[in-house]
Amino acid sequence: VLSRPNQTMASSTSTGQPVWNVGILLFDNVEVLDFTGPYEVLSRARTEPGVLSRRTEDTAPFRVFTVAKKSHQSISAIGNLRVMADYSFDTSPLIHILLVPGGMGTMALVDDEETIAWIRLVADKPTTKLTTSVCSGALLLAKAGILDGKRATTHWSDLDDLEEFNSTITVDRTLRWVEDGNIVTSAGVAAGIDMAFHIVERMCGKAVADDTALYMEYPRRLATDPRTTTLISS
Repeated sequence: VLSRPNQTMASSTSTGQPVWNVGILLFDNVEVLDFTGPYEVLSRARTEPGVLSRRTEDTAPFRVFTVAKKSHQSISAIGNLRVMADYSFDTSPLIHILLVPGGMGTMALVDDEETIAWIRLVADKPTTKLTTSVCSGALLLAKAGILDGKRATTHWSDLDDLEEFNSTITVDRTLRWVEDGNIVTSAGVAAGIDMAFHIVERMCGKAVADDTALYMEYPRRLATDPRTTTLISS
């Protein structure tokens, strides 16, 4: 079960860096790595380098929490992992960065008017700095109209579906993640981790993103690095 954040959220770190609230949408049959990968990256970022800085939240530039439709909703993710959402749509704190993961559950959510309306509501707020998706979460952004006229990507198996959702979307089939203004979409599953490091770099600078990758022992990938389908075909 992911930990519940402190509801008294600081407006800046001890080093003066703004603190951004990251709301991650949860739903039944969400892909586990789609949300846990970015959760790990964003929650372990620190504006002070080194291992010791991770022992407190004093220099954490992101406050990461999960949101589901109902309060205290128990979510059954892919593989039957059970997680409890921190907040409901009605009780969620202000969200600066919205992250919509994917998974088989998106097939049901594209027709869930309440969820689509909530995504649209959060994305349209002037206080929302970034709206992001991982994998097939892009289909939910598309259904909400957020990707109208935008460049975007998704899991390789959903690229055609994303094009069919709206002909105004320019679907990129090669990049690991696509940034179009304040909209960032990633390719499938593990590519969400790479996108999360990009978010850290965009909001906090390259040094913070690189230090987070060092702490996690994770080799950062560029948006232009090959996707899985490229590696298989070669």
